[in-house]
Amino acid sequence: MWRVLSVDQRIAEPSAQQSSVAMRREGFGALAYDYDNRRLTFQRPKRSATTPLVERLKRGLDAPICLTWELTYACNLSCVHCLSSSGRRDPNELTTTEAKAVIDELRALQVFYINIGGGEPMIRRDFFDIVSYSVDNGIGVKFSTNGTYLTSDAAARLTAMDYLDIQISIDGVDATTNDAVRGSGSYDTARRAMDHLAVAGFGPFKISVVVTRQNVDQLDEFKALADSYGAQLRVTRLRPSGRGADSWHELHPTNVQQHQIYRWLLAHSGPQSTNPVLTGDSFFHLNALGEPLPGLNMCGAGRVVCLIDPLGDVYACPFVIHDEFKAGSVRGPGGFAAVWRESELFRELREPQSAGACASCGSYDACQGGCMAAKFFTGLPLDGPDPECVHGDGELQLAGIGAGSAPRPAADHSRPVTFIKR
Repeated sequence: MWRVLSVDQRIAEPSAQQSSVAMRREGFGALAYDYDNRRLTFQRPKRSATTPLVERLKRGLDAPICLTWELTYACNLSCVHCLSSSGRRDPNELTTTEAKAVIDELRALQVFYINIGGGEPMIRRDFFDIVSYSVDNGIGVKFSTNGTYLTSDAAARLTAMDYLDIQISIDGVDATTNDAVRGSGSYDTARRAMDHLAVAGFGPFKISVVVTRQNVDQLDEFKALADSYGAQLRVTRLRPSGRGADSWHELHPTNVQQHQIYRWLLAHSGPQSTNPVLTGDSFFHLNALGEPLPGLNMCGAGRVVCLIDPLGDVYACPFVIHDEFKAGSVRGPGGFAAVWRESELFRELREPQSAGACASCGSYDACQGGCMAAKFFTGLPLDGPDPECVHGDGELQLAGIGAGSAPRPAADHSRPVTFIKR
């Protein structure tokens, strides 16, 4: 998500020398986003600084800081942990005209940037058209790709664009580890895409890794790989969303590995690090172990972030694609702005949340009870412990969840598997 967070107790308009800085007023003060260094600054007048910033953000913003937008469910891969169960294109996905209308809305709301994903977003024939339209309207784009369609020509075209970040996904530093999760040949494909960006002179792209029990011990090697390209490493937490609902129990890191991840992130993601590792705020449940990791360290679902899916449906976050967390549709009256500002679901998420079963735990203020999506798709109550609670409380509750009783993700877009008789 964002790279660096800071709080200034002043409200200062960008100077002429800061043409890449966008500012948006909010109830607590203002947000300033520097597109050149991907730095988000919260600016607050001294009189309002008595209320912790996180508490103000939990009440929601006038518009998202950023949002995730899945352009298509179409994908040439079938990753076993895909959060949206992608594979087949849905014929009802937003048209080019509709997508541009959404961008117009986001520009009016002063959304700083969008995280484009899928599926594989570059499969859409209008991919470059949509990305260019967003950038030309002052909305930065960060998109995630498996690299298949990131040819040398595409890399050159992307290099010529402003306010653009690219994330290439891999889940192992070798083909054996990666391809077991993402499919045969996917590691070599991703590496070729990295080479194309390097040759084109794109600059510091990002390498995105979902941390699993199979690749935890490769974190140092992932960092070395990123450094070798002059890229930045982004590691994210595995959630039991999409196809991940069926693979989570085999892939998610053990409790011992959770401690290992925490120590590694402390050493590599803080201000003392050169080229710090990004996490997208996805490991805040580990803050129960002690020193907080960099970031907002809160669940931003429906408060500061949300998801637009390929059909224009709006969900609280990318990891809760389920009717219970669907807030509305950009195709509805009032479009996206009406969903963000008037959705009953989002209003509920912005209300003070009960600590529930975690109320007596001394770590609740640090971990905030963990990830809503991780709890929901493993069958745990939303006011209960995270299934990967570092104190083991989640594991104890999971033991009492009956097989097949956890909610299932929404529609499965996976491609049918064809078995060949030999």
